[in-house]
Amino acid sequence: MSALRFEISARCSVSRARVGRVTTVHGAFETPAFMPVGTQGTVKGLLPQMVAGTGSRIILGNTYHLMLRPGEELVARLGGLHSFMGWPGPILTDSGGYQAYSMSDLTKLTDDSVTFRSVVDGSMVELTPERAIAVQNKLGADIIMALDDCPPSVDPATLNQTRLRLKAQQSVRRRGYDHAKRLDEANERTIRWLERCKRAHARAEAQSLFGIVQGGTDLERRTWSAERVSGVELPGYAIGGVAVGEGFEEIVRVVEHTAKLLPEEKPRYLMGVGYERDIVAAVRAGVDMFDCVLPTRNGRNAFAFTRTGVVRLRNARYTDDAGPIEEGCDCFACAPGKHGWVFPGAMGDVNAPTGSKQPVGGTGDARLSAEPDSRGTGERRGDRVGHFSRAYLRHLFMAGEMLGPILVSLHNVRHFQGLMVDIRAAIRENGWSALGRQWPVAREALPASPEMAEG
Repeated sequence: MSALRFEISARCSVSRARVGRVTTVHGAFETPAFMPVGTQGTVKGLLPQMVAGTGSRIILGNTYHLMLRPGEELVARLGGLHSFMGWPGPILTDSGGYQAYSMSDLTKLTDDSVTFRSVVDGSMVELTPERAIAVQNKLGADIIMALDDCPPSVDPATLNQTRLRLKAQQSVRRRGYDHAKRLDEANERTIRWLERCKRAHARAEAQSLFGIVQGGTDLERRTWSAERVSGVELPGYAIGGVAVGEGFEEIVRVVEHTAKLLPEEKPRYLMGVGYERDIVAAVRAGVDMFDCVLPTRNGRNAFAFTRTGVVRLRNARYTDDAGPIEEGCDCFACAPGKHGWVFPGAMGDVNAPTGSKQPVGGTGDARLSAEPDSRGTGERRGDRVGHFSRAYLRHLFMAGEMLGPILVSLHNVRHFQGLMVDIRAAIRENGWSALGRQWPVAREALPASPEMAEG
């Protein structure tokens, strides 16, 4: 079997969206797919089975962090990243280049390598294309990324947000910065490094190398990069340097232009994106794979995603709110009973063994019973208490309890996996109008057309 197989099973008749299936050595996943980010070998706060329970089938690891700690040699000795982190399914690792540029106070970029100061011990580390591939070969992920040069997508001087401007300017220290020249330099370096990465790749039978397109928000430069990167025969291709300071309209413009330039028969991966509307717009442009830290990073900070927008759980308005994060959500935080949560002996046999699935009842029931409740609403007994309330979650965050970030992160990952399920259905059925009704938060990404005006 080849290291990666991509099969397209359905195409949308009103956009470039498609439904597919990627098969790797460690299993398969449907596309469009969202990959939770497990930066340091873990999706923060969540057990592997919790992540799988959200519908996630592939996760992402970060080469930069794993290279610095615990080191790729140790991971390899302990059986590779799948064994090390207890995730038997597909894994993707990025090259580490973006973090080398963005996280270090001291970065030196040359045609040969990027040299940076380690965030772990302050030592100087040199990352060449060959080293990036060697590290990923030892980590053993199913999909690995080429080392690329990721410049600021737009001229840092034009960014409105102070934080983003200062962050971008970390890589623009010299006087007389020429943004167009920087984009050309990055494009040329990226293709040279890609060719070196392919030559260095020692495990092509088990790991699939993806190349990355750069070019900032300049469409001509995106075309130049896409033509040359896709000219290198690879199992898949990625769009990099997006959603790093530019607005929604610019993201859509760049992705719509670039995606169609990449090979139709290969999976297309949009790196580091993003919000619901970004994903929907990119899917309609023909993108198949996504990753982002938003679900867990926001979850750790009491921001819960819902179909109508973000719920900020620290807000005092939720102090005595008995409702779930989102009505109708089937995640463990919103509907634990749907995940088989039973307290042994609750309102039933106190001698019931641990893990018993025996029917239980009463207002203390943490499991959904089959019988309608006394209100005659058709809801099953336990619906009223079968969730963690917004009030309780707010309490957890205000008290600094770790369960709050765990539950909201779990909800957020499930939120994005639910979006992908509905996106795949919309593609198969050309049901974008239904998707817009189900996901108001993503409506901005859906065009106002006769098809969209249905209903």
